Amino acid sequence: MRIFRIKKLDIFILKQFSLLFVGTFFICQFVLMMQFLWRYIDDLIGKGLSMTVLVQFFWYMGLMLVPQALPLAILLSSLITFGNLGESSELTAIKAAGISLMQAFRSLIITCCVICLCSFYFQNNIGPDSNNKLAQLMISMKQKSPELEIPEGIFYDGIPNCNIYVQKKDLKTGKLYGLMIYRMTASYEDAAIILADSGMIQSTAEKKHLLLHLWSGEWFENMQSQELGNSAAVPYRRETFTAKKILIDFDSDFNMTDASSLSNNARGKSLADLRTDLDSLNQSYDSIGRAYYRDEQMMYYQQGKISKQDSLHAKKWALAKSTNYDSLFNKAPANTKTQAINQALATVQSEMSDLEFKSMITSDGDKIIRLHKIEMINKFTTALICIVFFFIGAPLGAIIRKGGLGIPVILSVLIYIIYYILDNTGYRMARQGIWAIWFGKSMALAVLIPLAVFVTYKANNDSVIFNMDIYRNLFRKLFGLRLHRHIFGKEVIINDPEYHQDADKLRIISTDVRAYSREHNLKKAPNIIKVFFKYKPDHEIERIDKEMEEVIEDLSNTKDKVILHLLNDYPVLSTKAHTRPFERRWMNIVSFLILPVGWFLYFRMWRFRLRLHHDLIIIDRTNQSIRSRIRTMDEIKAKALLKEAQEKKDAPIY
Repeated sequence: MRIFRIKKLDIFILKQFSLLFVGTFFICQFVLMMQFLWRYIDDLIGKGLSMTVLVQFFWYMGLMLVPQALPLAILLSSLITFGNLGESSELTAIKAAGISLMQAFRSLIITCCVICLCSFYFQNNIGPDSNNKLAQLMISMKQKSPELEIPEGIFYDGIPNCNIYVQKKDLKTGKLYGLMIYRMTASYEDAAIILADSGMIQSTAEKKHLLLHLWSGEWFENMQSQELGNSAAVPYRRETFTAKKILIDFDSDFNMTDASSLSNNARGKSLADLRTDLDSLNQSYDSIGRAYYRDEQMMYYQQGKISKQDSLHAKKWALAKSTNYDSLFNKAPANTKTQAINQALATVQSEMSDLEFKSMITSDGDKIIRLHKIEMINKFTTALICIVFFFIGAPLGAIIRKGGLGIPVILSVLIYIIYYILDNTGYRMARQGIWAIWFGKSMALAVLIPLAVFVTYKANNDSVIFNMDIYRNLFRKLFGLRLHRHIFGKEVIINDPEYHQDADKLRIISTDVRAYSREHNLKKAPNIIKVFFKYKPDHEIERIDKEMEEVIEDLSNTKDKVILHLLNDYPVLSTKAHTRPFERRWMNIVSFLILPVGWFLYFRMWRFRLRLHHDLIIIDRTNQSIRSRIRTMDEIKAKALLKEAQEKKDAPIY
């Protein structure tokens, strides 16, 4: 029977999670798609792309972003699921039934493992092809000529080798007025300027050219010949026309780019393809490196063919005599020195240029190899982060116990931002070769896995780490904020206050308060040495506060509204903040040595001393008011008793 209940519980939790996961997945997918679209919106607008091309673009974009949407959807849905269970006390009922939190997670752990495997399969089998198709579409879109839409009053350069100025347009007929065309061809010398009163622009049927119909205009063209090797002036050509047709090259059709240019796209390859291509790249660039090494060795370390006798003789001569090249250089003539220096500089500069050129090839190869290694690791880390996000989201939901789209969304966004910053930083550093690849790609996991273990441990042990009251009280203590008293009359009073005893206690408290104020001079700034280095315990205010609270507790049982009102005037005392920053002496010394912290604590304590001085004045004044009210109540009571006795005395006897 117990096993059956657990199974029903697994189904219940899985059903709650699944509905939220589907909804949050589509929301996350939409947000990521809009963010991606915003980055490339300039490449889409004004190109006149067909609906088929746009559908393909959004389809492949959606498929590519699925692995990124899955972790965020798991994080958000797990947070909301267990937040709802905690808010509706269902999680409390589950724990009360003897079912641990890890047992409640059981069905979702299996589900997240399945999602993790699906994410890896998607990245390895479906994602690469989608990435290649999307990259091919993006390149084709960038290369497509923009849709011809000439604005008024500015020069339009959307047509190759032309700048067109239109003074006015007729939107109904499509006719253009006040045309000025600057036509640039092979060189500046044969540029042409065309002026026309009116004209029309039409695209040809094959969408490879533009046909310009011009009326009432002039054509100015420089006749400088390109074959001439000089810049001798040649008269320009001027033509006046009533009507003229000009054909301009303008490919406005969409042409798919060759996919061979994407051979080095690491994101468009499966794990097997990455391993194969990585071996090929290593072999290829290793061979280039060996070739460069042989070239340098042949140029600078070439050894001629010499006999054994000559080599022994050279070795003997080298060991027997040391050569001082500086002295030889100083003995050489001035022209020889200059020639030697110039030759050395030329050799070094030539070698530097050669090495810079070779480094461009090798650095590109290193970058491509690093990208392939990064993508191999990324396929595993992106899938693994799904499980990590579950063990962060589900325990946090169980701890905060807040459902809906408020706090869960805020926490999810914060956690995902942390993950994105760490992962993106690691990726960029690894791509540039600044960090090791394994370090850059594991940095996000190295931070989030301990966080997942911590929150899971806290949630499983019912530890409260997100109790807002704790942090609120800490904030109040740090900045000196406090609550005001709210004492109201009680409906049922069992024991009436001991007014005379309370009045005597208040009189003693007033005496102690005045004595403490005179002795400690709270208006004066505290002594730094005594506060941070030579502190002596001061428990007098703690004793006064304890006695005052006992009196307030007893007087809160009164029915008198005046006393109730006066009780709310008592301040809530901070009994230690005016004496020292911390209980331990070494902490006080350390805080003083850290100058910003020390000065903050010092002025904070001074503020608390001034506030305590003001509070003691209020306590003394309130004590007097309550004692006066008690005396008034005694007088009223005595008068009432006297009146009652007088009435009994004057009453007739039957």
